[in-house]
Amino acid sequence: MGKAEKKKVGVFLEYILFSIDYTFAFLLSRGGHVYLAGILLMLTALLLYGISYGKTKNLVNLKGLFSLSWIGGEGLACLQLSRLQSDWEWKTWLCFFLAYFCFMVGNTLSDCICCPLTRRGLNGGSPEGDTLSDTKYPSVQSTSNTGSPDRDDFREKRKGKDEVQAKRIMGCILFLGTASAACFLLEAVVLGFIPLFSPEPHAYSYFHITGVHYFTISCILIPALSVLYVRLTEEWNWFRIAVLALGNLLAAAIPILCVSRFQLLFAVGFAAVVYLMLYRHITWKMVVGALVILIPVYVLLTFARRHDVEYLNGIFEMKYSKMPIFITQPYIYVVNNYENFNCMVKQLPAFSGGVRMLFPFFALTGLKFLFPQLTTLPAFTTKEELTTLTLFYDAYYDFGVVGIILFAFVLGALAAGLARWVQNCKNPVVYLFYGQIAIYLGLSFFTTWFSNPTTWFWLALTVAMYMWVGYDGRKIRKKERKRGPVI
Repeated sequence: MGKAEKKKVGVFLEYILFSIDYTFAFLLSRGGHVYLAGILLMLTALLLYGISYGKTKNLVNLKGLFSLSWIGGEGLACLQLSRLQSDWEWKTWLCFFLAYFCFMVGNTLSDCICCPLTRRGLNGGSPEGDTLSDTKYPSVQSTSNTGSPDRDDFREKRKGKDEVQAKRIMGCILFLGTASAACFLLEAVVLGFIPLFSPEPHAYSYFHITGVHYFTISCILIPALSVLYVRLTEEWNWFRIAVLALGNLLAAAIPILCVSRFQLLFAVGFAAVVYLMLYRHITWKMVVGALVILIPVYVLLTFARRHDVEYLNGIFEMKYSKMPIFITQPYIYVVNNYENFNCMVKQLPAFSGGVRMLFPFFALTGLKFLFPQLTTLPAFTTKEELTTLTLFYDAYYDFGVVGIILFAFVLGALAAGLARWVQNCKNPVVYLFYGQIAIYLGLSFFTTWFSNPTTWFWLALTVAMYMWVGYDGRKIRKKERKRGPVI
């Protein structure tokens, strides 16, 4: 059996494994064995992630992250540790199954169709797509000094190109840092408060000026850009070090001042994904260090929102009232989103035909002010305070089961295509696209990422940076000379 045949058999076994495990989990849950159903789904999530990692040797493989997040979160939700949770409708189970199954189909078909076309990519990439060469942006210092004059010449050209790209990335960091700081100060002056120092429990929800706040929170892209910069450059001076230090300090300070736990975790997670793509290794000291720093900050931000333990326990309604808050809070933030989906399935009177998922278009173009009825569709949730939703909430809201099938299929194909693009692209900013999609799939249980205007604003910023960092005037002028004068 050849390599291609083994790969097809492996993919087929993944489909079978997921389908069988999911069916058993459904039957166990229907039979009242919710703990067994939850454990089975969580083990399935771990196994599917392990299979994806085994194929690609990439810790942040998109398919693996989605397996871990979507199926693992569903397994947690099956445990029903809160009184807010109830048995799901059969259509809810079907939608959750199709979300992952159709993602796999889109991912597989994209690989089958496009892999032969990119088998010998710009970097001699593997058809697996997600595997990343450690020497894609090689440090000149780590390259052997021996070799032919042609290789030496190539290394010098590569070094020169890396420095040009590094300088442009530094320019992006300067722009984002300056714009973010200026917009934050503008909002603080105009609105007259800073959420961290406000006694209002929901002050963070009111701290935004339309159009301005997008730039305020764009500082969270800076840590990931900093990882790219450090990888590319070999020339350091006090100015560059100061810019990186201030930029990353700003990326942490603004989320803290805005009392946004999500933005802080996004900035760290985004940078971590880019780091793992470039260096492909992580140590236990890094993990422990990150947890030691992030957990206390997360807890402090929770208290800064004026949310005490009694208030949170009253909202979460855990069956075991003595469960520690540091367990109940993340648990509810994962599982209640599945309950909100089930709530919608039971209560939705009619599909909206695309209005929910087009909200970013209405928001970014200003049409929401001209036609407010387009953005006033109600959200169906178990509790007023728990408003986060799953990645597929709006797809069902718009088109029902058909929406789930189409959206999951497109996401799967996108994930496979993005992995191949990263493998074959010489522009380092491509990692920012990968990092953002990795976060959205890795937190698929959390919210409707692609119905969020901020998501598309960040992607638009990334497109602009991609074009700027990858711009090569010499190649363009050379092409123009070949075409000759325009008559």
